[in-house]
Amino acid sequence: MTLEELKAAVSETGLPAFAAKQVARWIYVQHVCSIDEMTNISLKNREALKAHFTIGCTPYTDCQCSTDGTKKYLFPTRDGQLVESVYIPDGERATLCVSSQAGCRMGCRFCMTGRQGFQGNLSATDILNQIYSLPEQDTLTNVVFMGQGEPMDNIDEVLRATQLLTADYGYAWSPKRITVSTVGVQKGLIRFLEKSDCHLAISLHNPFPEERLEMMPAEKAYGMQEFISLLREFDWTHQRRLSFEYIVFDRLNDSPRHAKELVRLLSPLECRVNLIRFHQIPDTPYKGSSEETMIWLRDYLTQHGATTTIRASRGQDIYAACGLLHNKKTSKA
Repeated sequence: MTLEELKAAVSETGLPAFAAKQVARWIYVQHVCSIDEMTNISLKNREALKAHFTIGCTPYTDCQCSTDGTKKYLFPTRDGQLVESVYIPDGERATLCVSSQAGCRMGCRFCMTGRQGFQGNLSATDILNQIYSLPEQDTLTNVVFMGQGEPMDNIDEVLRATQLLTADYGYAWSPKRITVSTVGVQKGLIRFLEKSDCHLAISLHNPFPEERLEMMPAEKAYGMQEFISLLREFDWTHQRRLSFEYIVFDRLNDSPRHAKELVRLLSPLECRVNLIRFHQIPDTPYKGSSEETMIWLRDYLTQHGATTTIRASRGQDIYAACGLLHNKKTSKA
């Protein structure tokens, strides 16, 4: 609940108005698991709250640990689905990759989540629970909405979750600690740009629309020319970061022709490009490019004005790397 909703809730329960801030602090700062833990609220008032409300957190049901320290957690949702989130420690930085949907309707041919189909949107409760019930929540420095699902296809709940993460009565995070990704769902993208100051990552993967369509069926409904035009009209001079995610496939999108078109396409934008290694999934013809090719592409794009990095691959051995998340329950490592 937002602070205003908490105020209405305590009022309906007969508690004084100031109790809303107490409850907010217990939830968003102390991360309590039960109303009984709210010890600065009288026993009578705690009983009144318990009669109508619960905290709403649900523990994970499974955890796998990678040899590189990455952990993949399996969380149940309130409507009976299962979703995965990935904890990635890296020195002083610790990132959580959260899911926004069970499955995904975008159908990207190189992604296991897309191939499993769509089971439903996650509520803000289900999204935040991946953070709230994470054993390492106190170590987190960043959250990325790059897990299962298309965030802009569930924009209402994603915006609600990011609002609570950044509100002064909530987690009080800077929006610069949060990145939300999309394949370019324009209706949601417009709302996100208008309502949120969080970073934006675009899943591009090919600079030619007809070739992108072969890899990403969503290109038909959410064409790159349209969302690139939208991004060019937006003011990127403030602190928000725009990045483009680009999985590099052997002989599919890693040629000089693709590199030149990427430079042309992105040149008016203040952005960065993240090159991602492709992780093989069953029954797909795609293969990842060589390290030599990825280094060449990184250097070419950077030399021509598009700052580019190669993203480190994490958690591949537990199917936690980019494109490998799916809802199937796996056994503990």
